[in-house]
Amino acid sequence: MSETKIIAIDDDPTGSQTVHSCLLLTSWDVETLLVALQDDSPLFFILSNTRSMDAARAAEVTRAICVNLKRALHELKQQGRAINPIVVSRSDSTLRGHYPVETDIIAEELGPFDAHFLIPAFFEAGRFTRDSIHYLLVDGEAVPVHETEFARDSVFGFSTARLPDYVEEKTGGRIKATQVQRFLLDDVRSDCRKRLRGLAGNVCCVVDCETQADLNQFAEQLQEVAREGKRYLFRSAASLLTALAELPAQPVNADDMAYYVRDGNPGIILIGSHVAKTSAQLAYLRQHTDVVPVCVDVERLNVNNAEVWLEQAALVANALIAEVEAAHARGKTVVIHTSREELKFPTQAERLAFGERISAFLMDLVRRLPTTIGFLISKGGITSNDVLSTGLGLRQSRVLGQILTGCSVIRCPADHNRYPNLPVVIFPGNVGDETALARAYSILTTQQKKQAISGAG
Repeated sequence: MSETKIIAIDDDPTGSQTVHSCLLLTSWDVETLLVALQDDSPLFFILSNTRSMDAARAAEVTRAICVNLKRALHELKQQGRAINPIVVSRSDSTLRGHYPVETDIIAEELGPFDAHFLIPAFFEAGRFTRDSIHYLLVDGEAVPVHETEFARDSVFGFSTARLPDYVEEKTGGRIKATQVQRFLLDDVRSDCRKRLRGLAGNVCCVVDCETQADLNQFAEQLQEVAREGKRYLFRSAASLLTALAELPAQPVNADDMAYYVRDGNPGIILIGSHVAKTSAQLAYLRQHTDVVPVCVDVERLNVNNAEVWLEQAALVANALIAEVEAAHARGKTVVIHTSREELKFPTQAERLAFGERISAFLMDLVRRLPTTIGFLISKGGITSNDVLSTGLGLRQSRVLGQILTGCSVIRCPADHNRYPNLPVVIFPGNVGDETALARAYSILTTQQKKQAISGAG
């Protein structure tokens, strides 16, 4: 039997939101991949950030990752260590992303696969699949995902929550809904190993699951059959990774994450996500805590002329950093957030290009934050990927655990040139209720509050 390793090619950095102690890679050169393949953790993540790209660029990046991964696997095999990878194209639990672009490229470069599975469940955030229809819990009510704001995404919109029909829609009819194999709840909750062994030709399968126990049982059977030599590809959200990895409890309890805050200092909360849930969390945070808000007015940065853009961006950035430094000197945590109105653009390409310019602007701010900040909360998947790879310049980092359901904590290395040992919270845009961001802030500032009470006494 071959050794297995779970490899998640993640289209933003939030797929680690149910696991811990594994590596996140923002670089995918062969040398870095060899380190991750030989790491003790049963899984690792390659952060492609393709959800922020157009389809052509997403395909190019995915192919580059797969080519290098194939080389790294071959090199290990030559050394006598054969690995049969369990490859997961990790994406959004609300069905947004470059499907089937990414799974097609992975199949071309790392295949052949016997099947590819769509499993978008993320139970911690109330996303599950029943009778092949994918649901989100909204105020306690199960709502088909195509009836939510996520289905109206200007880049990744879709018209149906029934997964076989979603596959037909997204593949342009190349895979018909009737060709999709459905693993219903009765199948998942029984012995389906014989059926799994019979899959061939990269057939598309969709999987029901209402609870983590459903997925755990299904994943156990998948892995058993994979160890026999069957090869499967997955397009999933985070809960499948929980099932595949089978990790013990995280080393540091969520409520004790203030342990990592540097010297009990105030921090920075950076908000790039503009989904409605993030806006509600920001409003609650401002109303119920003592954070100092600093707004990035994106309209002021909506400039097409490159020279004018640079001048305007410099003026805006200098003013914002002055506000941040003044508040930090007073012992206050600052929340830097983009203005909440999403600008409209004539084309998808123009929208993506403007998003890249705004991200570059925010990363310039990250590189200029006070060196003594105690922590950083990054809100939004694309924003968080850019914080790790560009703002902080990390080639790899290790997930410490979750501070809240779905919110991972990593830490900068001790030899980081600007922010050694800085804890960073990766907080997805569409996770948590309206109090969640304030709760994460409260956990991280527990030590600071204790010090303030002690000083007052």
